[in-house]
Amino acid sequence: MIAAVPRRLLVTPGEPAGIGPELLVRLAQTPPADCELVAVCDPSLLHAAATQMDLPLTLHSGDETSARRASAAGHLTLWPMPLAAAAEPGRLDVRNARYVLDTLRHATAACVAGHADALVTGPLHKGIINDAQAHLHFTGHTEFLAELTGAPLPVMLLAAGNLRVALATTHLPLSAVPAAITRDSLAATLRVLRADLMRFFGIAAPRILVTGLNPHAGEGGHLGREEIEVIEPVLHALRAEGFLLEGPLPADTLFTPAVLARGDAVLAMYHDQGLPVLKHVGFGHAVNITLGLPIIRTSVDHGVALDLAGLGRADVGSLSAAVQAALDLAHRRTSA
Repeated sequence: MIAAVPRRLLVTPGEPAGIGPELLVRLAQTPPADCELVAVCDPSLLHAAATQMDLPLTLHSGDETSARRASAAGHLTLWPMPLAAAAEPGRLDVRNARYVLDTLRHATAACVAGHADALVTGPLHKGIINDAQAHLHFTGHTEFLAELTGAPLPVMLLAAGNLRVALATTHLPLSAVPAAITRDSLAATLRVLRADLMRFFGIAAPRILVTGLNPHAGEGGHLGREEIEVIEPVLHALRAEGFLLEGPLPADTLFTPAVLARGDAVLAMYHDQGLPVLKHVGFGHAVNITLGLPIIRTSVDHGVALDLAGLGRADVGSLSAAVQAALDLAHRRTSA
């Protein structure tokens, strides 16, 4: 019998001064079965974290052409990327901002070329990246990966158990949200969400609960007209195509067990409308999944935690969940 080729997951630890490197070392202690975990980073980060936490770690250098090998406990494959400056836990250094983006560029290109099954990203620090490139505006992984892959519309989805929350807009100031929600953008987001719920989650006929933008979903126009002029017409048109959509629903009552039971996913209109509820339910074990890309990408649900960096106390739960989700999505895509 021919042994199955292990899945290859590329992991970028993110901000080198944050908790990402030590989370990856912890993850390496109990790697998933039949999976090659590949660290795309500077090896000094992983060696320092392993030494600090007194954990065993062996790195096996490789590249896109290397044969796949399932990772054993305490072992990682390394695709080395050099830091610009030595990293100190808890201390951001603008010189390493380009390094963070380069790890993403390299890993994304490898996934697009078929050299890996999925990309799992650790937390990065948007502020230091923007400080390093004043002529650019970096808003986050989601938008950057869409730019790298040429994806027209990435959709951010966070999942914690059976609760799935997608966003119609992502990293925008609240004042910019209403203008960003147009009939075209909302319809496109719902198409991506429905298609990837079918493709990656195996849901034959996804039921999507859609929030309103305003309190009480606009209260018949008395608290805003976006529901009447934008959201309702889009939902009506897509229902005629066979979409199973409910809404626009008031966000303050949508996130209750009885209502959530009626749907497979929620589409919230903006970042802090949907994600506080999800993170309350599953923080530290939730997974960020980018839909609408030509590659599989999952991520942790937390930030760089500079205050915990170097202490060895960071919880690996969300990174473990992100890895498992990437494996599950890769399996479903292959089986479809």
